[in-house]
Amino acid sequence: MVVATEAGAAPDEQTNIQNLPPVEVEAPPPAVRRSAPSRPVARIGAPSSAAPRTRLYVYPTSPGSGKGLDVDKVPSAINAVDAGQIRRTNSPNIADALQQHVPGVSINEVTGNPFQPDIQFRGYVASPLAGTPQGLAVYQNGVRINEAFSDIVNWDLIPTAAIRSAVAVTNNPAYGLNALGGAIDLQMKNGFNYQGAEIDVMGGSFGRIQGSAQWGKQIDRNWSVYGALEGIHDNGFRNFSSSDVRRFYGDVGYRFEGSEFHLNGGVANNSLAGPSTVPAELLQQYWGATYTTPQTISNKVGYLNFTGKVEATPTWTFEGTARLRHFKQSTVDGNPTDTVPCADPTLLCFDDDDVPAFGLNGVQLANTFGPDAILSQIDRTSTKSTSFGISGQATNTDQLFGHGNRFVVGASYDLSKTHFTGSTELGTIGTNYVVTGSGIFLGQSGEPTSIGPVSLRTVNQYQGLYALDTFDVTDRFAVTGGGRFNAAQISLMDQLGTALNGDHAFYRFNPIVGGTFRITPEVTAYAGYSEANRVPTPLELGCADPARPCIIGQFLVADPPLRQVVSKTVEAGFRGTKELQIGSLGWKIGAFRATNYDDIVATPIPGLTGFGFFQNIGRTRRQGLEAEVSVKSNVLQFQASYAFLDARFLDALTLGSDSPFADADGNIQVLPGNQIPRLPRHLIKASVEYAVTDVWKVGGDALFVSSQYYVGDESNQFPQLPSYAVFNLHSSYQITRNIQLYGRVNNIFDNRYSTLGTFFDREALPNFANGGAEFTDPRSLSPARPRAFYAGMRVTF
Repeated sequence: MVVATEAGAAPDEQTNIQNLPPVEVEAPPPAVRRSAPSRPVARIGAPSSAAPRTRLYVYPTSPGSGKGLDVDKVPSAINAVDAGQIRRTNSPNIADALQQHVPGVSINEVTGNPFQPDIQFRGYVASPLAGTPQGLAVYQNGVRINEAFSDIVNWDLIPTAAIRSAVAVTNNPAYGLNALGGAIDLQMKNGFNYQGAEIDVMGGSFGRIQGSAQWGKQIDRNWSVYGALEGIHDNGFRNFSSSDVRRFYGDVGYRFEGSEFHLNGGVANNSLAGPSTVPAELLQQYWGATYTTPQTISNKVGYLNFTGKVEATPTWTFEGTARLRHFKQSTVDGNPTDTVPCADPTLLCFDDDDVPAFGLNGVQLANTFGPDAILSQIDRTSTKSTSFGISGQATNTDQLFGHGNRFVVGASYDLSKTHFTGSTELGTIGTNYVVTGSGIFLGQSGEPTSIGPVSLRTVNQYQGLYALDTFDVTDRFAVTGGGRFNAAQISLMDQLGTALNGDHAFYRFNPIVGGTFRITPEVTAYAGYSEANRVPTPLELGCADPARPCIIGQFLVADPPLRQVVSKTVEAGFRGTKELQIGSLGWKIGAFRATNYDDIVATPIPGLTGFGFFQNIGRTRRQGLEAEVSVKSNVLQFQASYAFLDARFLDALTLGSDSPFADADGNIQVLPGNQIPRLPRHLIKASVEYAVTDVWKVGGDALFVSSQYYVGDESNQFPQLPSYAVFNLHSSYQITRNIQLYGRVNNIFDNRYSTLGTFFDREALPNFANGGAEFTDPRSLSPARPRAFYAGMRVTF
């Protein structure tokens, strides 16, 4: 008989060259007996003294915390980041580790806040900015954390210290809605795989002070407990950009005879400044400039998850998850306004001097502002969502026709209720671009455009049923097939009228087929095809009428039907491993092509600041090549990668834009073959860490991002945003076994570059930095951080 039990891992858990946690199958002491046959059980991070053992490396192929599929049988690219790599970035944001170690990932700070980046992977985005069409699903311990109302991902809510691994999954519809470009799968620590305690404090440039504490313990053989607490304050390098992050994650686990149960949850309460993009002319005067203020976000979340895994027989494993999540977001956003004095200067009008601007009581507003006042507005929103979900999954490893086989079947149900409100307060703007409110609120104003209070309740119901089967045709050749059926029902209930009312239903079956062939014990080839879908969010459905545009992400006016987006992806490549004298060598090279049908974009309305609508635009395509090589040993950690991305529109369309090449109506003509903006074609990355002695390590990393088109230049007529390169250095010194000092210098050459560019309405506000003259440069940029120094201490127990 063979019996095995899982063992905990030390904090410095080692991983293989694919950055996956080690999984070992181990034979037990001869004295241990069971009354029924049992198959080996995977041990996570078993100590090196365990023997005999067989090392396995597995990869997730479906949501959940169960064991994945042998990497030699996964028909897609392998992209993973381990806890050690996350820790070496010394960053409170998992996005930095993903950008450094996953070839196709890039980030930009469109919000202007380092804790809320856009993560782009293969041309698809997981963004915290409402109104950004999302293309990546994000999971934490098997629970989808894209927010219910707009599918945004608030990266600031995820406690980085508690992340055990982060995986970028591609070519797999099992991850459900929104996985057009793939999914980011985060697995968190618990007391079985992390044991000990750690306190980490760090400080440095721009008022950064951060600290984290984590503790994990296995109690007896059956119980475990884990907790992580993080606190961060950052003044930011730009005006009015201070942020505070507070978050906690905890887990209690119980296991026996192959069964395991966890109750985990977390809370966060974050106050973030999001100064967003800024006109290039202001940046030329001061790199820390902002355009309009206030720009603040308050994010609060509380969640509780219960997961269970039962090995019912030697070949059947059952998993289940129940989750509850409450999310609240409040935004305050100072902006230019389309409210102007009427032809009769004692009254206020909207967008023109003869269209009345009304107050909340429906009466035209009197102009109480001085003759020299520059009118602006403060837009406020509140989003409160409560989500509940359950899911179940069964895995069978019985042989089929005498061959190895792994069959997975699962189902999920998610219910979310959201209350969204928005309001606009008129105000004036000063020469520092700070908007001061007046206490006067706009009612429904403008025709056909509209602005004013919004109160909307939405209900989302998402159901999914999936099945995957991997069959070993031979010991070297495996095929995978299956798919997922998604059903989505979205109801919108206007609380102030009937304009937003609507019920929408979407259904789709997404298939997957692929195969792997182990050419040699060290080289594997793979190929696969899959489909995925994204349904319009309540936000998009509430702002989809070109005749009645809204302030995107803030005010909703109507809900004509939008079609769901369908993506069809094919990818193929090679990967391999080899043991060398200098360490474990890993390499991979692969290509992919993903075509979106009925893609959704946010389309601005010319001449109306901030107004737009969502629409289906036909087909778009993203295709490219990714290559990586890495070496890992106790002395050397090295990784280098290259990614090429070609992202294009495939159908002609007309879009509104503030581009200087727009026609008299403010439109640009997009032709088939035009490149999609904000997506760089080339990414080159390298990182290295070398142990100079047993206690002193030095390292560095570099990133090159090629040029990209400005958002709003879908016709590709304006010169591109310049490419940039950034270099970072880090070092650590182990004073004692338990105390480590470390330091980091980011952007060592103090390169001034921008990660994203767009256009803005040059006539909306004066250029106060130039005596109140009109802006002449149409560019608005997201500036990156200047050179920054950080130092810290890590104490383990």
